[in-house]
Amino acid sequence: MRFWAFLWLAPAVHAMNTLTPGEVTTPFPTINQLAIEWQIKGDDDQDATCEVKVRKQGETTWHEAPPLRRVLAGRSQKTSPIFVWSNRLSGSVFDLQAGTSYEIELKLHDPDGGSATKIVKASTRPEPVAKADAVLKNGSKGDLNAVKPCEVLLLADGDYGAATFNRDGEPGRPIVYRNTSGKAVFSEISLTNRKWVYLEGVTVNGPVRLNGSEHCVVRRCRINAQFGIKAYKPGMMNCCIEDNVITGIREWKPEIMGAGGDNEGEGIQFTGSGNVIRHNRVSGFRDCISHMEDEGAAPQMCNDILNNDIGVGLDDGIEADFALHNCRVMRNRLTNCFVGISSQPSLGGPNYFLRNVMFNIILEPFKLHRFSQGDVIQHNTVVKAGDGLGIHTGEPFDHAVITHNLFIGGKAPAGVNYGGYGPGRGRAVDAQSFGEHCIIDHNAYAVLGMPFEGKIRSWTFQKLPGTKFEKNGRELQVPVSLPEDPARLYEPPNLSELTEAGAYAGEKLPVYGPRR
Repeated sequence: MRFWAFLWLAPAVHAMNTLTPGEVTTPFPTINQLAIEWQIKGDDDQDATCEVKVRKQGETTWHEAPPLRRVLAGRSQKTSPIFVWSNRLSGSVFDLQAGTSYEIELKLHDPDGGSATKIVKASTRPEPVAKADAVLKNGSKGDLNAVKPCEVLLLADGDYGAATFNRDGEPGRPIVYRNTSGKAVFSEISLTNRKWVYLEGVTVNGPVRLNGSEHCVVRRCRINAQFGIKAYKPGMMNCCIEDNVITGIREWKPEIMGAGGDNEGEGIQFTGSGNVIRHNRVSGFRDCISHMEDEGAAPQMCNDILNNDIGVGLDDGIEADFALHNCRVMRNRLTNCFVGISSQPSLGGPNYFLRNVMFNIILEPFKLHRFSQGDVIQHNTVVKAGDGLGIHTGEPFDHAVITHNLFIGGKAPAGVNYGGYGPGRGRAVDAQSFGEHCIIDHNAYAVLGMPFEGKIRSWTFQKLPGTKFEKNGRELQVPVSLPEDPARLYEPPNLSELTEAGAYAGEKLPVYGPRR
């Protein structure tokens, strides 16, 4: 009986390793990125791979793109509510041209069976600008809600008070409110439930509300407030927040740092999908750019946070918490922040943290807490006192890729305390609690002002390369100094000479903050 039972069970086990391809989708295309989701069944041994090539529609030459990542079906832990994600391969195609149609070739391979090739078509969104033939009108406060689609209202200078806009544009024919001097001044603005409305060049001494908005734009504005741009449930969809200067009320004080500090205030706080947050200068908030968390989070996927210049984040510079998949945090500069980038948790992923530059981070450059799953951390540069890469959590993260980064840490002032936390003991890396599916390799490290040491899980090392982790890791000598007193405000340094493995390896210097 036992022999026959074994024969009966064996095909079932084999069948679960065999892959069955399902539906391919390209959800929430943004202006320069496309996401791919290929649902599958089976592949319990997680050895399926998928190569990606891309070309503009009508061209003949294919170009290599990053492969899709294998995402094992799972669920969040200790969140409210519990979030569930499916069995799939998923990933992004980066840095495409706006408003362009592409063909994407996907070659799925599973050595256990189920390989397939598909070509899918998808288009990036066009740049969100007024139509060339839009009607220009001069106006002031009394004209705000008398504008029609495909019209640009040129706002006169003056005090507009609190304004609620109640008119919608149309796809490709937005309503645009524009001021060119910055002297059209509002105490607050509501774009709640608006569609295809663009706000350009005004000053707002209070919040801009985008709850329920779709295809709206906030561009080249100056916003001064405890809460800058807010988009609570149902959130904003396919919106663009770009080239703004958003200034909060918080000062860089050690006693108010951290999650428990007296530092309430958010620069850009939103939920929703398909949004582009780029080239803003945001400073003086608890969190400078932030997703919503737990019950406040609508589905957060395919959001781009790009080329922002971020400073004085008393808790998180960028809080990318509760991202489902294909959120892309790329080429941002973060200076003087308690935590650099938070992902607690990533909900399956992949979510990408690429080519960011950080200087004078207090606690952790990357906060992968609350059982985060699916973080891809590559080509970042971090310079901070204390641990160069410290991920201090008892709730293990997993399915993370941490490769080709440059982490510079070292001696911190003795006995320092920032909101109840210290910067770490000065290790190159201190990451002890993570799952079996993580890759930590090809990173470069420097420790300044003290002997070189790192700790990954229970492995404490004084030299590289390693064996199981950091088989290709390196120790570097670098032409840079640590922040001597993290409680002091530092100007963003020029770190472009630090090209080894980090943010500028093989790439020209990005533009951070508003494009003027």
